[in-house]
Amino acid sequence: MRLMSFCLSLLLIASPAAGQEALGLAAPEAVMRSGLLKYILPRFSLKTGIRVVPDEAGPMVLATEPPGQPVFADTDTLYYLRSGDEPRQKRFAEWMVSDIGKRTIESFPPGGKPLYSAQVSTEKVETGPVFVGNAARGARLALKNCGRCHVIGPQNPMAGISSTPSFPALKALSDWAERFQTFYLRNPHPAIIQIEGITTPFNPSVL
Repeated sequence: MRLMSFCLSLLLIASPAAGQEALGLAAPEAVMRSGLLKYILPRFSLKTGIRVVPDEAGPMVLATEPPGQPVFADTDTLYYLRSGDEPRQKRFAEWMVSDIGKRTIESFPPGGKPLYSAQVSTEKVETGPVFVGNAARGARLALKNCGRCHVIGPQNPMAGISSTPSFPALKALSDWAERFQTFYLRNPHPAIIQIEGITTPFNPSVL
C-alpha cells in the first residue's frame, strides 16, 4: 500500500497538469451546482495533462447562448463553449466534442440517471449581418428614394429602369450588405445623391 501511494505521488509530481498554471472555465450556476465540472474536468486533466478548473474569471466560458461551440444540453438548455486559439483551450474544446468527451459528459449520473446529453449539433451556424433600425421606415424611404431606378419588391414590381438591378437581385449577391451600406459611393450615385454629413456637397460651378 505504501509503495502504491509513493508511486502515485511520483506520478502526480511528474504530471504536466500538476506543475502548470490551471486553465479557468466559467460556467452558469446551474452547471456548477450539478457537479458536472467536478466530474469531467479531472478526467480531462488525467487524459491530457492539462489542468482545467472552475473559475468565474477564466478565459473559457460555458454559456447558455451563442456565440460558441454547442457541447451539451439538459432538458431545457443548450450550452455553448467559448474558447480561444491558445493550444490548451483548443485541446479542451476538441475533447468536449470528441467521442470520449461526450461519453464522459453523459456518464455523469447524479440521482442514478444521466443529467446531460452531449448529442448536440457541433456545426457552427452562419449568421448574416445584423442591422439596427426601423425596417418599415427603411422600406418606405427605399421606395421613395430608390424606386425610380430600382424595383424594391412587390411594392413596385413594374417600376425601375431595366438596366438597373432590383433589390432582390442585389440581395442575392455575396457582398450585398456592403453594397447597400456603401451605395452612395457606387456609380452613378455620387453624381445624383447627396447625404448630409457624409457625402461631399455638389460643386455649384458644374451644376
